[in-house]
Amino acid sequence: MTRPHAEPRDVFHENGEVIIDGPNGTVIAMTPEAALRTAGRLDEAALDEADRTCADRRQDAASP
Repeated sequence: MTRPHAEPRDVFHENGEVIIDGPNGTVIAMTPEAALRTAGRLDEAALDEADRTCADRRQDAASP
């Protein structure tokens, strides 16, 4: 697995595509429909992981 990136990516649209400007010159082009579905999946995964991390921290803080 690769190391996670801490900086958000730049995103723009052009000629009917949604373009994600990734790290190290990586570019991903998607249809608007695919971009919307991907955005929803990113949102859900990020919220799930943030909730899990927060719960882990609360549990650690409550442990003696």
